Amino acid sequence: MGVIVVGVDGSEPATQAALTAARLAVGLGSELRVVCAYGDYEVERVRDDRDLVFTSVEPATEVAEQTIGRLRNAYPSLTASAQAAGGKPAEALLEVAASVDAEMIVVGNKRVQGAARILGSIATEVARKAQCDLHIAYTYARR
Repeated sequence: MGVIVVGVDGSEPATQAALTAARLAVGLGSELRVVCAYGDYEVERVRDDRDLVFTSVEPATEVAEQTIGRLRNAYPSLTASAQAAGGKPAEALLEVAASVDAEMIVVGNKRVQGAARILGSIATEVARKAQCDLHIAYTYARR
């Protein structure tokens, strides 16, 4: 039993990719790690010279946890955990996958403009750098 990593951001295409990842995890008897990336820390100095650090860790964790709730509606036997990871989405997915020795990363094929339009910029970067299997999920409504 290995770990499958999927990234989410609260969008419908990301949720569709997560549903594919959940189906694969249940079918393979794997744990699913649902990752939501967040940006850099912001530091603000307050009057008494203390630094307050603000991050979007909590909202990112909440997005991942809400996604797991939706996935468990479709796959009640799913074993899953939520994780917020700092950095750009592709970097965050790759880092988490390496840290848990993932057997697979699942990404969506969300359309983008420009050179990365074939797969999407996140899928392209993950495909170039992944050190495990990669599954690209079809994330558009089927006709």
